Amino acid sequence: MNKTRCEWPKNNALYLNYHDTEWGVPVYDDDKLFEFLILETFQAGLSWITVLRKRENFRKALDNFDYKKITKYNDKKFEELINNAGIIRNKLKIKATISNAIAFMEIQKEFGSFSKYIWNFVDGKPIVNQWKSMHEIPATTEISDRLAKDLKKRGFKFVGSTIIYAHMQATGMVNDHVTSCYRHAEV
Repeated sequence: MNKTRCEWPKNNALYLNYHDTEWGVPVYDDDKLFEFLILETFQAGLSWITVLRKRENFRKALDNFDYKKITKYNDKKFEELINNAGIIRNKLKIKATISNAIAFMEIQKEFGSFSKYIWNFVDGKPIVNQWKSMHEIPATTEISDRLAKDLKKRGFKFVGSTIIYAHMQATGMVNDHVTSCYRHAEV
């Protein structure tokens, strides 16, 4: 049976699986929220499919996205990452991954969890939008603007409003599946 979906995954198997199983599903787990935040950081200026294709390489290179380990990365580990052809080898993004892990843990200390902190921006529950077409979906919102500004104030890098809105979509803080997509009602 053919299911009606958002149009962006097209016929790409990796994109379809991501759309059908992850995108827009509410994530409250700090480990998973950190993973998405780091992947979004590396996506800045690139397409999401580029990052998805390298996701497993990132998982191996970044100790399964273990932020506690990432905070301890030294120059040797940095050089290892910058020479890893399996990931996006951008010096600033790799440095941001380390500093973002530190800032992430600071938020955990202050709020008890990163999840409590970030979900507070949407009052703890997903915003369910009613978009009829992908062209209606914004790249940023007032909430992503506020969240990005607050994250930057807390020392995060590569967290502009567009990246943060993509993070909100990926982690289900907003449901931006179009209303005709079968996932809209499911998530």
